Amino acid sequence: MASLIKVKPNPNIPAFAPGDTVKVSAKIVEGEKERTQLFQGVVIKVRHGGVGSSFTVRRVAHGVGVERTFPLYSPLVVKVEIVRHGKVRRAKLYYLRGLSAKASRIKERRLSRQELEMEREAAQKLKQEQKLKREQEAAQKLEQEPEQKLEQEQAPELEQEPEQELEQEQAPELEQEPEQKLEQEQAPELEQEPVQELEQEQAPELEQEPEQKPEQEQK
Repeated sequence: MASLIKVKPNPNIPAFAPGDTVKVSAKIVEGEKERTQLFQGVVIKVRHGGVGSSFTVRRVAHGVGVERTFPLYSPLVVKVEIVRHGKVRRAKLYYLRGLSAKASRIKERRLSRQELEMEREAAQKLKQEQKLKREQEAAQKLEQEPEQKLEQEQAPELEQEPEQELEQEQAPELEQEPEQKLEQEQAPELEQEPVQELEQEQAPELEQEPEQKPEQEQK
């Protein structure tokens, strides 16, 4: 599986070996905040295993030995700076654990002119790559700014359109409501009018009927 996964090396991590004194800058996330913590010590082990590659750094703080293992390809490792090169003949420096701080000092390995030139070239390449990244990020920000402005300008227009549609839909409903109320108010009035007319027509008939009866009796 490790051979199928492509590993992207961090350009801020130079080539180092066991015995070198390095300064590691690691990200630490505390809730919503992030900060960079420095850890300086001697590399006592380097494990090569593709994506799972790691290295262990040891230091003595207040008479207590402290070791930290960092993943080589982790994004939490910001950068690694080489302070000095150590002269050792082992790949695993576990024997330093049993020595005191003074006895565990490692002799410095002086580089030849060719190695110094190689390191300088590597440092220059790193600086150039960092500049290019910064320029690319700045260019992307400049490209995104007009797009964000257009989105912000279009956002109120898009919000107004549904509001206008809702107003247009509600307008005929509001017009229909008073018409329906008027119809409902007029309906009982129209029903009462024929009833009143019938009562008025029947009233004189009823008055005439008792008058006709005594006239017939007198005859």
